[in-house]
Amino acid sequence: MNSLRGTAHLYGADVDTDAIIPARYLNVSDPALLAAHCMEDIDPGFRTRVSDGDVMVATTNFGCGSSREHAPIAIKACGISCVIAHSFARIFFRNALNIGLPLLECPEAVVSCEAGDILEIDLAGGRVTNSTKGLSFTAKPYPEFMMGIVKAGGLIPHTKRRLEGISS
Repeated sequence: MNSLRGTAHLYGADVDTDAIIPARYLNVSDPALLAAHCMEDIDPGFRTRVSDGDVMVATTNFGCGSSREHAPIAIKACGISCVIAHSFARIFFRNALNIGLPLLECPEAVVSCEAGDILEIDLAGGRVTNSTKGLSFTAKPYPEFMMGIVKAGGLIPHTKRRLEGISS
């Protein structure tokens, strides 16, 4: 889980949770069903282009709006391995971490990225490499405790492992 690699899918500023997963699907709790509708109102072709391991890239305030957990669940369930942005809404950041979806704030990587670029991410080292352009950037690396949560697949599995005495 320390090293991720995927195709970049670009978005702009203020992508809110309603854009990520429209409110009409909030009665759905199955991650696969949420994934089927991820980004459909702002990017109808997203689901046909995304592959497991791909990366979302956005500018500022990604995940703003309501505090619903459905948004990061939909993103993770459709195969996105990481979201890189200039900045994230704080509640979205926490919800993403709680379900094991890694996020990195790295404005330089965002500015240099184009849709379709191949990105390689070292979460532990905070390294984002745009393999398409041969550029590397440093984001703030995840502290060990956060890496443990992400590696375990979220806060609940991480806590269960700790209670069972299994290190993550």
